[in-house]
Amino acid sequence: MIDKLSWITVYPEIILLGMACVVMLFDLGVSSARRTATYVLTLITLAVVAVVQALYADSGATYYGFGNMVVVDTLGSWLKCFATVAVMVTLVYGRPYAADRDMLRGGEMFSLSMFALLGMFIMISGNNFLVIYMGLELLTLSSYALVALRRDHAVATEAAMKYFVLGALASGFLLYGLSMMYGATGSLDINAVFHAIASGHIKHQVLVFGLVFVVAGLAFKLGVVPFHMWIPDVYQGAPTAVTLMIGGAPKLAAFAIFIRLLVEGMLPLAFDWQQMLMVLSIGSLLIGNLAAIAQTNIKRMLAYSTISQMGFVLLGLMSGVVDGNIYSAANAYSSAMFYVVTYVLTTLASFGVILLLAREGFESEEIADFAGLNQRSPFYAAVMAICLFSLAGIPPMVGFYAKLSVLQALIASGQAMDIGLAIFAVMMSLIGAFYYLRVVKVMYFDAPITASTVSAPMDVRTVLSINGALVLLLGLVPGGLMSLCAEAVLQMLTT
Repeated sequence: MIDKLSWITVYPEIILLGMACVVMLFDLGVSSARRTATYVLTLITLAVVAVVQALYADSGATYYGFGNMVVVDTLGSWLKCFATVAVMVTLVYGRPYAADRDMLRGGEMFSLSMFALLGMFIMISGNNFLVIYMGLELLTLSSYALVALRRDHAVATEAAMKYFVLGALASGFLLYGLSMMYGATGSLDINAVFHAIASGHIKHQVLVFGLVFVVAGLAFKLGVVPFHMWIPDVYQGAPTAVTLMIGGAPKLAAFAIFIRLLVEGMLPLAFDWQQMLMVLSIGSLLIGNLAAIAQTNIKRMLAYSTISQMGFVLLGLMSGVVDGNIYSAANAYSSAMFYVVTYVLTTLASFGVILLLAREGFESEEIADFAGLNQRSPFYAAVMAICLFSLAGIPPMVGFYAKLSVLQALIASGQAMDIGLAIFAVMMSLIGAFYYLRVVKVMYFDAPITASTVSAPMDVRTVLSINGALVLLLGLVPGGLMSLCAEAVLQMLTT
């Protein structure tokens, strides 16, 4: 007999799953090539789910259901709310692009996006190794299908195959690591694993061996060096609307499973996994920034940019425990959460502009395609410039405050190594500024290659305007979002 509290923990997931099935059936009767009715029903569903998640988060309560396999807390509810909004925005930006390329035939894009979001929800709520893995597989299987959605496009099919093969390898790493942790601790429950490790009765070598595989699997999902091989190829090869689906909301879910597995489950092993994250972050910042300089394809450039940005997130995650003390953990993890949320916000707007410039038969993927955008459409050039300045960490954009909060968390630890890492991160950000500002230079100072103006449907214009304004506004007034992240992380650490 399942108690009422267990059902409360999964109400949003039930709504999402039920409506994903309804959308699939409803779409069978829709004849419009642009799938307007299916699109509107999907957005209404996601809006309702986002509101429910926000109400859960605002309540501040923590619920455990289904024998402690599922947890609902403020951190998870806010991440699920932000992920839902990110998927909504992705569908708004991506529908005109997908319609021009006959990708809406059958409505799979909407239902697969909802199933991918359901996978993210399960990952974020998982309080059990198997539940987290189940959510991860639902997300990745939906993502494989989305990448291959253009059946007649050889490049997209190739990208889907690369993603599938490397994704299967990473899933194997993670599953093997989790099985090692289960063998050592005797439990799949994250809370029980924490107490078993903290007891000190388990061989440290066995735990670290399993931890290496867990971190490797997680690193692949976040796309950090040396598990980054799939990112540039999949970002470039996938249809741009799907690239945004992969590069946006799933980053929030990947951050959540880092928190669930490493912080909530394996905090007594922090000394070991923080060293691993340090190596991953150094490699990501170095290779991501240096490789991005050589790119001429803007999607590929943003892929390497993503690798370097995720390096910053790992810097926040690795500075929470200092000499066995967790007094700075809330500050460090909240800075990492703030960074992920603001990165997703900026990525949505930047890919929104790339999708706008794409037209039927023309992808607009090369940096040269942005030449003279300011003369053709000053507003869209301004939005893209704001996003690029934010990714480069230039004030007063939100990316500057995100980088500052991570650097402050590093320096606050007082460790010479962490202060050295902060200096290294600043140097890498200076290198990164070059390839972002190069695109701004092309938009504002190069001669346009076409005289045609950029047009967009009303819903896209409205959402893109709000998106771009938030990137600037949250940089000027970051306190609200930063305190929201801090409160969510503090509540997670104290329950």
